[in-house]
Amino acid sequence: MSGKFLNIVMLLIFILLLSCQSDDQSLPNQEAFKNILIPSGFPNITYPDGNTFTLERWNLGKKLFYDSRLSIDSSISCASCHHQEYGFADKLALTPGVLSRPATRNAPSLANVAYHPYYTREGGVPTLEMQILIPIAEHNEFDFNMVKLVNRLGKDSLYQSMAKEAYGRSLDAYSITRAISTFERSLISGDSKYDQFINGKSTFTALESQGMALFYSERTQCSMCHSGFNFTNYAFENNGLYDTYSDVGRMRLTNKVEDLARFKVPSLRLVGVTAPYMHDGSMLTLTEVVEHYNQGGKNHSSKSAHIKKLNLSQEEKSALVAFLHTLTDDAFLSNRHFGQ
Repeated sequence: MSGKFLNIVMLLIFILLLSCQSDDQSLPNQEAFKNILIPSGFPNITYPDGNTFTLERWNLGKKLFYDSRLSIDSSISCASCHHQEYGFADKLALTPGVLSRPATRNAPSLANVAYHPYYTREGGVPTLEMQILIPIAEHNEFDFNMVKLVNRLGKDSLYQSMAKEAYGRSLDAYSITRAISTFERSLISGDSKYDQFINGKSTFTALESQGMALFYSERTQCSMCHSGFNFTNYAFENNGLYDTYSDVGRMRLTNKVEDLARFKVPSLRLVGVTAPYMHDGSMLTLTEVVEHYNQGGKNHSSKSAHIKKLNLSQEEKSALVAFLHTLTDDAFLSNRHFGQ
């Protein structure tokens, strides 16, 4: 068995072990990593060179994820915007940063970020390791400096010993970004009612079945954008939210007019608990979201051709909402090992 494959198997075993409901609060040890697979229908996770999974890296990453000392005034952490009970998203439309500085975009869920091909809503960051740097330096988020952060945390002897165990080096920018990435890559959600249904382990109500049929129908075309095991094609689309946008979306990266107000299509997994919705958190409920698509959105020049008036009945709209709620993964939301 190759080293790369073994590391993949070890992570997958770890994820399933974490999902087990037991009274044992301790983390599994390396000997526990045997013969367990990722959720059915999910692909293997690709790891970057130098950052394959180990339990030591995961432990360091989790500790950093919940440490508010990553921000300039030690007031907020990664977890301040990404709460487990909300699918590692937030209940606020725009979560403020240090000194209550206003955010500009809604905090997305971190569930299954291991599979994303790029990061941020305009897709300008190619790796999860690089993405970690953004909130640390962003003025309206942590507003800190990596050099100063390393100096601050480097005085913590526990961090130093954990970094040596995880990466064979002192705590530095390399180990900080890679450890947090390791923790975030373990946030796999694949045990929702929908998953149980397609694997023959659960049944749908009549309303949920009707909603699923609508979701995958030519009439609604929901699955044209929200496709695959993670319910996203990762493309950049405009859904007709506004006539005029204050956020230029992907155009911020490309400077192309055709990318005006296009944003990365989000995953719908856990969508029942990740309200509010849209890039700016402007919609509070799934009912409101479904009605937006039912009406066909505003006639923006960049609007996707898949967005059109649907003329759904009230029952059909309720059915779509019911189906979307089947994507909630309660085991993921309550997994004690992901929490602080």
